[in-house]
Amino acid sequence: MSIFEIIMLICFGAAWPFSIAKSFKSRQTGGKSLMFLLVVLVGYGMGILHKAYYHYDVVIGLYAFNGLMVCADILLFFRNKRLEKRETAPATAEAAA
Repeated sequence: MSIFEIIMLICFGAAWPFSIAKSFKSRQTGGKSLMFLLVVLVGYGMGILHKAYYHYDVVIGLYAFNGLMVCADILLFFRNKRLEKRETAPATAEAAA
C-alpha cells in the first residue's frame, strides 16, 4: 500500500462532494463535461481492477468510494440536462406561436 496513492485518492475524493453539491444546487450542466466524468470513472475502474488482480489492499475502497461519487455526479448531469430541456421547451413553443 502506497501512502502517496492514498493521499492522491483522498485529495480527489475531497473534491467530489463540492462538485456534486454544485451540480445539485445549480440545476445546470454548464461547466460540466460528461466525457471528463466518464474518463475519470473509467480511471477509477482501472484502479479497482489493478488492486483486485495484482495488489489487493484496502485502498480499493477509496477507488470504489470515489467512483460512486463520480457516478452521483453523472446522474446529476443527466438530471440537470433533463431540467434544462424542460425549461427551454416552453420558451421555444411560445416563440413559435
